[in-house]
Amino acid sequence: MAKKVLVAERLADAGLAVLRDKGCEVDVRLDMTPEELVAAMPAYDALVVRSGTQVTREVIEAAPDLRVVGRAGMGVDNVDVAAATEHGVIVCNAPTSNIVSAAEHTMALMLACARNVAQANASMHAGKWERSRFTGVELYEKTLAIFGLGRVGGLVAERARAFGMKLVGYDPYCSPERAEQLGVKLYDTVDEIVPLADFVTVHLPKTEETIGMFGPHQYAAMKDGVILVNAARGGIYNVDSLADFLAAGKIGAVGLDVYESEPCTESPLHEFDNAILMPHLGASTKEAQRRAGVQIAEYVAAGLEGSVVPTAVNMAPVPPDVLDAVGPYVPACQMMGRLVAQLLGDMPKTLKVTAAGSIVGADLSILVAGALGGILSYRRAGTVTPVNAESVAARHGIKVETESVADAQEYASTVTVCADGVEAGCTMAAAAQSPRIVSLLDYKIDIAPGRDSLVFEYVDAPGRIGTIGTILGEAGVNITTMQVGAKPEERCALVYVNVEGDVSDQVMANLRAGVADLKNLWHVKL
Repeated sequence: MAKKVLVAERLADAGLAVLRDKGCEVDVRLDMTPEELVAAMPAYDALVVRSGTQVTREVIEAAPDLRVVGRAGMGVDNVDVAAATEHGVIVCNAPTSNIVSAAEHTMALMLACARNVAQANASMHAGKWERSRFTGVELYEKTLAIFGLGRVGGLVAERARAFGMKLVGYDPYCSPERAEQLGVKLYDTVDEIVPLADFVTVHLPKTEETIGMFGPHQYAAMKDGVILVNAARGGIYNVDSLADFLAAGKIGAVGLDVYESEPCTESPLHEFDNAILMPHLGASTKEAQRRAGVQIAEYVAAGLEGSVVPTAVNMAPVPPDVLDAVGPYVPACQMMGRLVAQLLGDMPKTLKVTAAGSIVGADLSILVAGALGGILSYRRAGTVTPVNAESVAARHGIKVETESVADAQEYASTVTVCADGVEAGCTMAAAAQSPRIVSLLDYKIDIAPGRDSLVFEYVDAPGRIGTIGTILGEAGVNITTMQVGAKPEERCALVYVNVEGDVSDQVMANLRAGVADLKNLWHVKL
């Protein structure tokens, strides 16, 4: 059955196309009231929003099948992440989609404030010619204080350097090496840096520590005529005291794109000509809108498929190198989970995931979620995401263990899933990044699993393969590929056969009766 996705705010057509190409059923319903959203949610597996829709606990709890909430943009302030985590719902965003647009918008605000662009434009539209009134200042050789040197702050630093600005910065999470690379002199405290700045720009998240980070004490310590801009999150500047310092001339100009409460149609700053106020346009470029739509669509689709969602905010972040190495193993673990569940025939009490070779050291939680999801999808016992894997395992009484070993034998890397002693291991074929089963029940094999397979275990002796082929051939079942593994010390063999055709109950009965010394036979559907 196709997964259903509700898009509650405008999304680029390219993003909608990605979801539909992935087989999702997409409904676009704009301008819904909170009540309408809650009423609609029970029908959907995923929700896509921008910044205008509040995804509250009530919304999340109204959707029993909800697996992913995608925010087409950077912040997730409008999503109750705690409630989503409690219910195993992945919350993801598109944090790199608008970083260029936000950095460019920051530069636009700085230039508009420095050169009185808005005021001069209004004067011209009023039929005036007031050259002497709008004398501005240059950016060249001025000191720019950047608070927050993440993605956007780093891009602003690069652009400000091109204007010949001197750069100082504050970011307790920025390494000295990155600051040096950006050409920024780091300071340890806010109070150290504010007296140095001709321009101040903030690129910080909205947290308890950053709300009201700049108030009367900081404004008083700044240079006369300092210019402040904010295209990040509202509330970092204390607006009431900012208006006082702007009125006194201590602050030369301010450029704001974000506000503590939006939409913002009135504030203490609205009366000042030298307060350049924008209606949250930082991400409002055609390029950013398209990137946001496509990126969030890809991440939502990945979450619905049970694959890695690299920007999930309520699970450990997946670095690009880890994603490249471990990501392809997620669907492989889902496959092995389904395989061992069918061989086991019952809900396991233990589950162990072992990584070997080049992926040693990677976070295996996403692989555990994949394996557990495969087991439970076959058992039809629930939905698993990396967010709720631990709690789902506990709820079903499954003890989970992970292990990493250096030696992957002749392979670059392998992952093994073992449930109550029933083991399956795989590697990824280098070119196609498709899984190959390399061990099963401790037999060594090497085969790409098909959708429909038969697994035999018997006492090894001549003629067994011929008997299998004859019985399947008489039933019109075609063998497409086959692999045989042996345990000579036990005189046992395992045969993995990919087949096409109807493997009926009668065919299975004929195989059990016709293959001598048969220990086990399974019909596996993947």
